[in-house]
Amino acid sequence: MSSSIDPVAIDRVLQDAVDSGAVPNVAAIAADRNGIIYEGAAGPKAAGTDEPLSTSTHFRIMSMTKMVATAAALQQVEKGTLDLSAPIKEYCPEFADVQVLDGWDGDTPRLRAPASDATVHQLVTHTSGLGYWFWSEDLVKWEAATGTPNVLSGANVIFTAPLLADPGTTFIYGINTDWLGKVVEAASGVTLDVAVKEGITGPLGMNDTAFQIAEGWKDSTTPVHVKTDDGWVDSGIELNQTPEYYAGGHGLYSTPQDYIKFQQALLNNGELGGVRILRSETVDAAFTNQIGDLSFPEAIPTADPTATYEFNAGPGYKWGYGLLLNENDIPGMRRAYSGAWAGLCNTHFWVDRTTGVCGSIYSNFLPFVPPEALELYANYEKALYASL
Repeated sequence: MSSSIDPVAIDRVLQDAVDSGAVPNVAAIAADRNGIIYEGAAGPKAAGTDEPLSTSTHFRIMSMTKMVATAAALQQVEKGTLDLSAPIKEYCPEFADVQVLDGWDGDTPRLRAPASDATVHQLVTHTSGLGYWFWSEDLVKWEAATGTPNVLSGANVIFTAPLLADPGTTFIYGINTDWLGKVVEAASGVTLDVAVKEGITGPLGMNDTAFQIAEGWKDSTTPVHVKTDDGWVDSGIELNQTPEYYAGGHGLYSTPQDYIKFQQALLNNGELGGVRILRSETVDAAFTNQIGDLSFPEAIPTADPTATYEFNAGPGYKWGYGLLLNENDIPGMRRAYSGAWAGLCNTHFWVDRTTGVCGSIYSNFLPFVPPEALELYANYEKALYASL
């Protein structure tokens, strides 16, 4: 651990958040290009128990899965088996059946053909037109009208969901990376879990990262918590352990100690400990604006308050390959064009290649991004950077 880091100040940030009830528990970790510079945790692994949370606890990392699946796709690009500019239907013929939701006739969805074929690049950059129910009232209504479960069901029927806009016309965060997982499978000839293990988690020694809870992980996995009048409780919510497809958008379990290895590989331009998972120029592209004049929305209203609060990123954000990019330095925190993203159950990571540091912070509870959690994330990052 770096001698300049003040672990006591950072530990206090984590403990204060638990003591105030802002989160049920929290673990955090950070690294520079040479190794771990901070790790700490506060609170119990499960609310109401005595076993402490730690950076070796398993979390549902949800949409932090997306960058891993994106890296798997980029590996196929490097191998020449995947063309980002190609229509999705070249790899997944069933995508040709996906139409645009163009309004409603009462409770009947009105669908039309898209104005153009969506490309793999648009999947990687969330510009295909696909969405998520929790940030789209139209998709909430469509799921109810058609009897289709949401994407967390693990059922292949979720791939019948319509586009919310024509491809390339706007940024809409959605099930793009689940489709991208199908593309990776078609390009690589193996299932997504195998592509990820052979290309990323295996080479990086991420032995605690997988799409299903291994038998030995059950006792080391924190539950998804919800807050009641009596405080935090185990919600009993769990991802489908026998899914019909491997969810590139949200399916991975991991630990802070494991996922930081992937972050360090990105920090080190695609290499960690002599193992290279991506070419340097590929990583550069991932940290470069890939959506042109489009922008990540400043505010996204919730369509399902049990799943998420409104998400307020504010102005000045773009999207790279699997990464949210801040166009400007954030005072006391990450520098411009750091790459970051988060998971629905309140996990968050960033990689700041300018400063040479990456960090992440973990809990497992719903709904996503309450103001007090965002305050904790910022306080952690500021305390870390103050020690650098």
